[in-house]
Amino acid sequence: GITYLDHAGSALFPESLLKAFTDDLRNNVYGNPHSQNISSKLTYDTIEHVRYRILQHFHTTAEDYTIIFTSGCTAALKLVAEAFPWIPEGTKQPSSRFCYLTDSHTSVVGMRGITASRNVLSVPIKPKEILLSEENRLPAEEQNCTTPHLFSYPAQSNFSGTKYPLSWIQDIKSGKLCPVKIPGKWFVLLDAASYVSSSPLDLGVHQADFIPISFYKIFGFPTGLGALLVNNRIAPLLRKTYFGGGTAAAYLAGEDFYFPRKSIAERFEDGTLSFLDIIALKHGFDVLEKLTGGMEKIKQHTFVLAHYTYTVLSALKYANGAPVVRIYSDTDFSNPDVQGPIINFNVLDENGEVIGFSEVDKMASLYNIHVRTGCFCNTGACQIHLGISNEDIQRNLQAGHVCGDDIDLVDGRPTGSVRISFGYMSSFEDAQTFLKFIIATRLSKSDIEIPFQSSVTKLMTESVPDDHPSFNNAGKLSPIPHISDGELRNNSSVTKTTVNWPPPEAEAESIRAAVSETAVPTCRRGGKPITVTNIYLYPIKSCSAFEVTEWPVGNQGLLYDRNWMVVNQNGVCMTQKQEPRLCLVNPSIDLEQKIMVIQAEGMEPISVSLEENTEKEAVICESKVCSHRVKTYDCGERIAGWFSLFLGRPCRLIRQSSDMKNRLYQKNTKGLASATNISLSLVNEAQYLLINVASILQLKEHISARLEEPLEIGELIRRFRANIVISAPESFEEEEWAEISIGALRFQVVGPCSRCQIICIDQQSGERNKEFLQSLSAARGRKTNFGIYLMNQPLCSSFPHILSVGSQVLPVLKENIEIQPPTSSEEKCSG
Repeated sequence: GITYLDHAGSALFPESLLKAFTDDLRNNVYGNPHSQNISSKLTYDTIEHVRYRILQHFHTTAEDYTIIFTSGCTAALKLVAEAFPWIPEGTKQPSSRFCYLTDSHTSVVGMRGITASRNVLSVPIKPKEILLSEENRLPAEEQNCTTPHLFSYPAQSNFSGTKYPLSWIQDIKSGKLCPVKIPGKWFVLLDAASYVSSSPLDLGVHQADFIPISFYKIFGFPTGLGALLVNNRIAPLLRKTYFGGGTAAAYLAGEDFYFPRKSIAERFEDGTLSFLDIIALKHGFDVLEKLTGGMEKIKQHTFVLAHYTYTVLSALKYANGAPVVRIYSDTDFSNPDVQGPIINFNVLDENGEVIGFSEVDKMASLYNIHVRTGCFCNTGACQIHLGISNEDIQRNLQAGHVCGDDIDLVDGRPTGSVRISFGYMSSFEDAQTFLKFIIATRLSKSDIEIPFQSSVTKLMTESVPDDHPSFNNAGKLSPIPHISDGELRNNSSVTKTTVNWPPPEAEAESIRAAVSETAVPTCRRGGKPITVTNIYLYPIKSCSAFEVTEWPVGNQGLLYDRNWMVVNQNGVCMTQKQEPRLCLVNPSIDLEQKIMVIQAEGMEPISVSLEENTEKEAVICESKVCSHRVKTYDCGERIAGWFSLFLGRPCRLIRQSSDMKNRLYQKNTKGLASATNISLSLVNEAQYLLINVASILQLKEHISARLEEPLEIGELIRRFRANIVISAPESFEEEEWAEISIGALRFQVVGPCSRCQIICIDQQSGERNKEFLQSLSAARGRKTNFGIYLMNQPLCSSFPHILSVGSQVLPVLKENIEIQPPTSSEEKCSG
């Protein structure tokens, strides 16, 4: 059910590859290749065979190239930067230059850190500038200089899929193209990591000096293994300082004497190679050839899918004629020699405003579509295509945005984009599923219709050879089918679903009384007090709620809230995102008997003691809980068997240890005591989550309009999995609070809760309905915030504090709340 569209991030491995590899390991004994015994000799010979297969794959031989195995493309690039025979500034002869295309991966740009330490200048070159570099050609009398310079560029942009000319290799080495006007000899580093995943590379024709690759981009398995292909003409010039195990022909421990091995590969492969992973490569090449027929067929197949998707995507329009997406591309996807199977874009609303990539990613997740978002470790291309200045990058950093986070808009402008990419196992249905998702979440029936059928027919007859093969789900070659999906075709046009996501911005909120920062209002409009209506705790993370009318509060929040979690066989936390049936597990706490009782339909109830099991040694479990290590201990085989039986997969129940010092609250929040006094349970963000019934009721109107069956308010409340539910007169007024008091308890508001697809899961049945997140985004004007996070001020007294239903809530507003004129109730409801 997964539509995987991140093949530029990593290929997916086929089952046949794993089977062939594991069969190999079962039938052979592979020893450390640095030994001389029979199993070691087998390993050594197999590795040498794999080197041959790699050279064969790239249409070259050991006479021209040497394979140096590395931990990946990044390590290969680092090796080049460290070993290249740079001539620094300040010597009698001209100094070296390191030039790189700005449309390069971070790992290429990062080479300048090493060159700077060698006193070598780095020169960034924009793609358009390289075409003008013929003007930098030197007169013949200056072309005899031997100072080595290095130019690096990607064979295929990992941002846009643009394929840069392989002819540049020879043009730069011959001096026809000259990135910088300086005497010397140019060498070329061709970053092929993105390119070789879907295109053939003939090094017999295009003889770059250095070609770094990562094998998981081609095969999906193994990861953590790459190679540097080094042209043998440059190899003897490379310098090396460090020497690891296996690289020395001889050395002395007591004196500065070292003599390297003769083989270039052995000289640079420090330590024991990842020999089992290298052996897996042999099966990768075998399976790739067997399933696909070779890289040329993969190139044509993936291009057809990208061209088709691009053609339809670029034609999608709103009723007002505005485009649905803005595609970032240097080509029109008409030629597989200049465009790879990557489409980079941002989704727009009817007014042409960018919808943040995080929101698009969340919506794609509802459809089980896996995309990549951000800047893709290619800030240079991101700046070029999105028009982001150097100052913008620095301002965004000051605003808290860093590479890889989900801050998608700063001051209304995008910080990144969305990328889809196809691989050899991608199918036509994958492209259709993606386009259905865009149509379903952006267009209504009144919008323009797109002729899917004719675009594909034209594509098949004009863009690729007549004998072009494609792969069906069984992995065999077959012609691309005509579209028969009724959701995509009605005669020759698209039938679209009505989903207005998101609508225009919500109307202005109602007026609030002017309150100073220190004032504590006891009631709101109409004299109505704010009270606590429900209290929930979730003893087991991601399992069902346990509702109470009053409950003790500890230093981590509600007592026993999220003290346990279910983990898979690898110790990784399981949530409803991966296992919706967790919501059907009902834990309850009996404080008198000091037990937690766990129930589920069709299962016998089982109990767990609330007292910590100190007999078992606590184990450190790496889990995705705010990126912190959590000290836990296992609850035993009996309860592990219960959960494994119910969920139908191996899993265990673990509990957080009472030693909480390793899970402290780190955010610098005004008014909170020092972080050393505040600790978290197994929650994601904060100790408490609060929602407002008035906000729920307003959201209910939006969701009910989309659903055929009536929606119960109680069901909606359960979906948002709050600890504290309150009744305030105004919807979403809780977002303006800085802190609140409930009885003797005082809470700091940390910020809004950004919702994910868990709200789409019915907490009583485990069934999904993606309308809920789409409706929330629509109701909130493209945001998915709902509810606020609270942190407790540390409790000083020794007696327990109790949180009770019916208690009055006393909020303090944030500073600088602007007073606005009243709006009518009709305006408020329609928003």
